Amino acid sequence: MEYGKPDNLKNIIYKDLLLIFIMGSLYMVLEGVWRGWTHISMLVVGGISAFLIGRLNENPRFYDRKMWQECIIGTGIVLILEFTSGMILNVWLKLDIWNYGNMPGSLYGQVCLPYAVLWFMLMPICIYTDDYLRYKLFSEKKPIGVLKNYVDLFMGK
Repeated sequence: MEYGKPDNLKNIIYKDLLLIFIMGSLYMVLEGVWRGWTHISMLVVGGISAFLIGRLNENPRFYDRKMWQECIIGTGIVLILEFTSGMILNVWLKLDIWNYGNMPGSLYGQVCLPYAVLWFMLMPICIYTDDYLRYKLFSEKKPIGVLKNYVDLFMGK
C-alpha cells in the first residue's frame, strides 16, 4: 500500500487507527501490570508512541540502523510524547496521572532517567510487536523475532 495515493487513503487511515488502538491497548495492559492501574489517556499516548516507532520502522533509513540506534530513536519518541502529554494532562489539566518528581533525572516530574532506560530496553519488543501485527493483520513482511532484536541490541548489530 503506497502512502499518499487518494484511493488508498481510507485503507491507510483504517490501518493506522487500528495499529494505534491495538498498540495503545497493549501499552495500557503493560502499564496496568507494572503500576497496578492505568488511565484511558494512555490508550492514545501509548498508541501514538508505538505507532510512530512502527512507522519509522517501515523506513529503510530507520530499520537499516543498528538496533541500539533504533532503540535510542524510539526512546526519544516516547520521551517527547510522554513529556508533552504529561505537561498537558498532569500540569495544565491537573489530572495527576503520573509524577516522576522524586525519581533521578526527572524533568518537571513528567519524564525521568530510570524510565528512559526502561523504554530503551523495551524498544526491541515494541519494534517486534509492530512488525508482528503488520504481518498478521496486513500480510506484510514476516518479522525476524524479538530474540534476534535483543541479540542485535547486545551485540551492537
